[in-house]
Parts: sequence; C-alpha cells; structure tokens
Amino acid sequence: MATALQAVRGMNDVLPDEAALWEYFEDTTRDVFRRYGYRNLRVPIVEPTPLFVRAIGEVTDVVEKEMYTFADKLNGDSLTLRPEATAGIVRAAIEHNLTYDRPQRVWLAGPMFRHERPQKGRYRQFHQFDVEALGFPGPDVDAEQMVMLARLWRELDLADGIRLEINSIGDPAERKSHRAALVEHFSRHADALDEDSKRRLHTNPLRILDSKNPAMQPLTAAAPKLIDRLGEASRAHFEDLQSLLTEHGLAYTINPRLVRGLDYYNRTVFEFVTDRLGAQGTVAGGGRYDGLFEQLGGKPTPACGFGMGIERMILLLQDARRGAGSVPLAYVVHAGDAAAKLARAAAEALRDAGHGVVVNAGGGSFKSQMKRADASGARYALIIGDNEAAAGTVAVKPLRGGDEQTEVPAGQIAARIRELLTLTKDDDGLV
Repeated sequence: MATALQAVRGMNDVLPDEAALWEYFEDTTRDVFRRYGYRNLRVPIVEPTPLFVRAIGEVTDVVEKEMYTFADKLNGDSLTLRPEATAGIVRAAIEHNLTYDRPQRVWLAGPMFRHERPQKGRYRQFHQFDVEALGFPGPDVDAEQMVMLARLWRELDLADGIRLEINSIGDPAERKSHRAALVEHFSRHADALDEDSKRRLHTNPLRILDSKNPAMQPLTAAAPKLIDRLGEASRAHFEDLQSLLTEHGLAYTINPRLVRGLDYYNRTVFEFVTDRLGAQGTVAGGGRYDGLFEQLGGKPTPACGFGMGIERMILLLQDARRGAGSVPLAYVVHAGDAAAKLARAAAEALRDAGHGVVVNAGGGSFKSQMKRADASGARYALIIGDNEAAAGTVAVKPLRGGDEQTEVPAGQIAARIRELLTLTKDDDGLV
C-alpha cells in the first residue's frame, strides 16, 4: 500500500466548513472595495526574481531569507513565487501603461509565499487582499484607504477589536539623515543589540525599530524619531492626513516606531492591529510608495496601497464567532421515481428564486435522508413521497423551529418559501 501524502508544512487546506467563512469574508470585502471604486486586477503568482529584489530591497528579511526562488528549467532564468503583491501590480501597470490616461484604483486577491517557520496566523502559503491606488499624490487617497478598511471592520462587526496606527517615514533624503542618526545611536549601545539588530545595523537600521524582542524595547524607544526630522512637504502631507482622518471620525495613534518591512515605502505608513491574535497582531498594513515606479523602470508615479491577511481575518472572525451563511435553505428528501422527478423540479424552482437547495442523492430511507437534511444545516426539509408525487404537492418541514409541517402545491413552493421567510423576518444569510 502506498504511503499517504500530506500537504507541505505551512501550506494549508481550507475545507468546506471553513471555506464558508472565507467566502463570506471575501464577498464582503469585494463589495466594500467596489463601493470605493476599486477594480480587480490579476497578475501571475510567479515573477522574475529581480522584480522583488529591486522592489523590496536586497537586504530585507524577505529577499535574504524568505523567498521561494528557483531556476526555470527551460532557460535558467531565476523565478520567484510572489512573497507580496505590490511589486507585481506595479510591474503590470508599467508593462501595460495602465496609468497613461488616468489614475487607477485596483485590488488583487490570492496566495503569497514566504519560506519561514509556520505559526498561527503566519504561514508559508498565505492569502492576501492587496489594494493599490496608482497615480494619486495627495494624502486624501491615503485616508480613503484607511476609512475604507474601517468600514470593512464595521460591516464584519469587528471594529471594536481593531485599532489604527500611523506614522510618516518621510522622503529619501529625510530617511538618509535619520539612518545616520540611528546608526550612531545604536552603535553607542552595541552591547545591548540582539543578533538580528547587529546584522541590520549597517544594512537596514530602520528595521531595528520594528524589533519584537522585549529586551530591545527600551533601546528602540530612546532612538531618534524620523517624524522629528520631516521636511516641510512630508510634514504637511502627514498633517493633512491626520486632519482627514479626524474629519472622518476615524481614531488613530501615531506610532513613531512604525516603519513596515519593505524598502519601497515613503511618507505615510499605517497598520490596523489587534490584541486578539497574539504576536501576529497586524491584520492590514501599507502606505505610500511614490518612488517604486521609477525604481522598476517606469515613469514617476505616486501610489499608495495596503495588504490584508485573509488567514488572520478568518481567525478574528472565528474568535468573534461570526458565522457564514453557506448552508442551503432547503434539503429535498424523496423516494420513488415520480417523487425524484418532482423533487428536481421543485429544487430548480427554488434555485430560480435565488435560494440554495440540495436534493438528496444516493437513495436511502426517509429516516436516513432526514438525518442528512438536519446535518446539512438547512432551514427546511422538503419531503416528497408517493402520496405527494401523486398529488403534485411538497411537504415543507421546518428544521430549525417549532412550526408545523405543511403541504404545498409544487407549483407554489417558491411563493410559500418566500412567505415563510417574510413571516420569520429571516435576515441571517441562510437564503
């Protein structure tokens, strides 16, 4: 007997019961993005490795340690499974001249890949919604994306558990000045640095500020703050952003240590964070990257965007016990050839009305079929036996309440179900 194979560690199956929650979250998210004018864009999962090296930064953790990179067997080109989506979206925008006649609001959803130690909410294959506003220079689009996410939290009934943190990391010249100040500060305390911080000291000292090591917190808290070194334009951008967030009634905290992990960011950076997921507390984060188009060979194009981890949002929804309505409205129980024919016709009539209906397959006694109906989560069992088939009727049995079973002419089944749903004020997503 052959050995059973298993999924790669950190690359997880999503089974039907859990997938229902994914569908609920994805449908809600797409609808919110649509209302703000964002349209779907899709790019390949595999891209040329230099794209990510140039975009993300050669001395970032992602490029140094986490990318799945391999040689194309056909021509030897170095290819990489995408570790994030922004670089691919900008590559596509440049390649197809997407912003030639107007700015673009786009979103992408799909898997990303990073080779790291799997843990709850952090996997080797993970899924994200990625949102980008391409060609918009002002803080109004930065605020728009934060307001849009806040709306999503409200619609998912998660707003109380998620908070917004913002910062400005300025423009390149300001970061260069800040970098020198950081190197000087941390060099004076070299003995207190952990190994990661020592490695980053002369390659990417800004990332030391993002250290999660508790022993490093006093040292990073005392470090020079980039926000104190902002020039006039960067400061005005950040102040305007804060005014817009206040205008929208969106609460926020300025976190001067918030830097994000990728090199292409400038000015605005932000994260929505929660305390409900342990160490993996960031559920969405991003910022402005006005230099990335030029960095990848395009024309100067301002842009702002964010990524949102789907697995972490699913964990939040599960923690909050938010259900998802993917169960059928009705399960059709039947026995006999005439009853089977009527069952199929009744099911199609309900499907025409937009309802989810499962027709029993594989036979079985009425008792066993009723057990399947109950296990399906359906609100109603539609029962058709010899008597019902002869009379052209359907028995409607509520499975989730104390109402009586009723007999309905088959041609009126959709109207009867609509009447029942109206009577019970059904708004829980089962229909």
